[in-house]
Amino acid sequence: MRDVRRTLSELYTSGETFALATVIDTSKSAPRGPGASMLVSASGEVTGSVSGGCVEGAVYEEALEVIRTGNPVRRTYGVSDEDAFSVGLTCGGTLHMFIEPVDRASFPQLGSVLGAMEEHQPVAVATVVADPSGADRVGLRRVVWPGHAEGALGSDGGRLTDALDDDARGMLAQGSTGVLHYGADGQRRGDELEVFVASFAPAPRMLVFGAIDFAAAVADLGSYLGYRVTVCDARPVFATARRFPTAEEVVVKWPHVYVEEIAEHIDERTAVCVLTHDPKFDVPVLKAVLGTRAGYIGAMGSRRTHEDRLERLREAGVGERALERLHSPIGLDLGARTPEETAVSIAAELIQTRWGGSGRALRETEGPIHRDSEPTGLLRSDSVEVQDEPKTVR
Repeated sequence: MRDVRRTLSELYTSGETFALATVIDTSKSAPRGPGASMLVSASGEVTGSVSGGCVEGAVYEEALEVIRTGNPVRRTYGVSDEDAFSVGLTCGGTLHMFIEPVDRASFPQLGSVLGAMEEHQPVAVATVVADPSGADRVGLRRVVWPGHAEGALGSDGGRLTDALDDDARGMLAQGSTGVLHYGADGQRRGDELEVFVASFAPAPRMLVFGAIDFAAAVADLGSYLGYRVTVCDARPVFATARRFPTAEEVVVKWPHVYVEEIAEHIDERTAVCVLTHDPKFDVPVLKAVLGTRAGYIGAMGSRRTHEDRLERLREAGVGERALERLHSPIGLDLGARTPEETAVSIAAELIQTRWGGSGRALRETEGPIHRDSEPTGLLRSDSVEVQDEPKTVR
């Protein structure tokens, strides 16, 4: 829902009934993963995508039928043996979809869910997508926050509710989305009841230090990739909201001081881009961020600047293991020159770090294009060498 939340909010506020189609599971080379959504309004307007175009037409027809009948459906789309271009996925994968009617009466918690997303608060939505027991629970949902939950799973769903709340909170803590299986009465060893859990953890943060033209391009692309972007620079004439319209916030402060203030909120999902390539700025801030659990730390500069920076960091007391975490010079070797091209290079390295790609041209590789494993969170927390905790500045 996150990718269509603006239109979702508008349709929900209008009070009309609309259809929400969600990818709940995939196999092989499916183009989009679990959680990808498509909206179809009562008037037939479409927002979002579930397959990049392969099965949207078929899902659209199902969505219109769901609006008409008011009954949710679970559908599977794969390759058609007779004609791979008819309805199936030409890439050879399989999509499992859940298509449901939504309005204020059927989903009274949706406004709160959208509000939690907007405020960067964690929330999970658990929906029964298959129930062979005949209890008619398909479409029932439970919304789970870290401290409470809402929504009924049927009059006899107490055991299922307890198990689901625990499991959904575990998935929410990991930021994972997928299908859980239970017995008809909530037994964890059962498999006949399917519940799709969509986790909406707060968006990861990107900290961009240095209010230069390259930073503007990086902030734009970081925002596009789903990061909450903060641009920080000590020079008020450069660090302005007008120069960085896509950043969530622009901070006028010495970078290392700002890092010390927010150090406890920097986690493995945080990406740090130091673009100042000025020793008086980048050495103190790099020393500070290398003492946090940031998952990605990159610094701009030439190879000569990089070598000089390493020596200065060593003199400042940064250990070799910590220095190995530093992506410097920042980005992948794409031959980038302009700020926009450099931002693409940096984004490519971020994606590679997250998913474990090789960075080579796909035509030079073999095997699956998409990794089936969960994202790494950029960096495992137990692999980070944390220096002495910086003092918090108030």
